[in-house]
Amino acid sequence: MDLVIVDTYEDMSRVAADQIEAVIADDAACVLGLATGSTPIGLYADLVADCAAGKVSFADVTTFNLDEYRGLAHDHDQSYHYFMADNLFDHVDIDPARTHVPDGFDPDADAACAAYEEAIEAAGGIDIQLLGLGHNGHIGFNEPAASFPVATHCVQLTESTIQANSRLFDSIDEVPREAYTMGIGTIMKARRILMVVSGEDKAEILEKCLFGPVVPEVPASALQLHPAVTVVCDAAAGARCRAHLA
Repeated sequence: MDLVIVDTYEDMSRVAADQIEAVIADDAACVLGLATGSTPIGLYADLVADCAAGKVSFADVTTFNLDEYRGLAHDHDQSYHYFMADNLFDHVDIDPARTHVPDGFDPDADAACAAYEEAIEAAGGIDIQLLGLGHNGHIGFNEPAASFPVATHCVQLTESTIQANSRLFDSIDEVPREAYTMGIGTIMKARRILMVVSGEDKAEILEKCLFGPVVPEVPASALQLHPAVTVVCDAAAGARCRAHLA
């Protein structure tokens, strides 16, 4: 595992964007796994700027997002379909037919999740999977559990995740209680993984994920078992990890 601790959120975003652009430079038809949340917004802004400047093209890129709330229409302003369009897809030269987000508006959870797994496999798998990190160690919407979920599935969100996401809705009652998400097994099949982490409030959980025991109660701890993981964090998030690098 490669841990990169930089000074600021802006530095984190730039380093992460450079990593994604390097994958595209190596293979213009690569498959990117993408994430939502506040942490990757900066790196998406860097990708948009670099595309506008002609430094990177998404014309042949295929993307798969980690997750989507169950029950939200694609044009709902808190859906992850909307988030990706607003922060990246509508501002770069990507073919919309090559972008994939789980269909949270499909009421048949089993069918929607199975179809998503099949689409990833049909695309040849994910070359690099971008991740954020939840306060309880979740990646995607894989919450702390008794075992690591393998495939894309429907998950009941924990109260802590609902509380964390409530700032994005008019009231906590509007926050969906379920989501469709890639499983830990799906994530671990990616050929490379890139996780971005920012802020002092993530320092403790980041240390647990990278240097604690590998347990499903800390979902991101599974990344310790992947052969090609890069974690890019700002100084505040990485504060507790520095001692492990001495």
